[in-house]
Amino acid sequence: MEFPRALAIPLNYMPLAAIERVTGMLFRRVMKEHPGLFERLGEHRAKRFAFLPSDLPLVFEVEPGQPAIHVIRRDSGRRPADASVEGPLFMLLALLEGRCDADALFFSRNLSVTGDMEAMLAMRNALDGADIDLPRDLSTLAGPLAPLFGKVAEDIRRRALADEVSPWS
Repeated sequence: MEFPRALAIPLNYMPLAAIERVTGMLFRRVMKEHPGLFERLGEHRAKRFAFLPSDLPLVFEVEPGQPAIHVIRRDSGRRPADASVEGPLFMLLALLEGRCDADALFFSRNLSVTGDMEAMLAMRNALDGADIDLPRDLSTLAGPLAPLFGKVAEDIRRRALADEVSPWS
């Protein structure tokens, strides 16, 4: 499932600072829930990783050594990251959670990986071992509405990934 185009178009007009603020808040929450997330990267921890949702006009660059995340407009002429992966947003989120077989997606050409393949493999291994569950990890940001937010987020994930990805073996 692709991110709805009607929701992606407004991202072209939203202030990048607002998008980056929300993204940073979510990133910090995941880092709080998984403090050792990037430890398995070893020598690749100092590299920059770009995640390019093919259905959004944005690029998310992660710097594990800091740790930090930056949001850049796709057409900004950014400098290349050390390793990049491109695919639909929901597929990238499924990879983040370890809910799909990255090798199968790569070989079926649903994902495109460029740059330092060894670094990207290290990132995949780090993510696979982290037990990230975005609805669970992020629902705490909703305060007293956390249970409702978690259920809605789980439903969105289930619908977005239905028949889209192979489970990780």
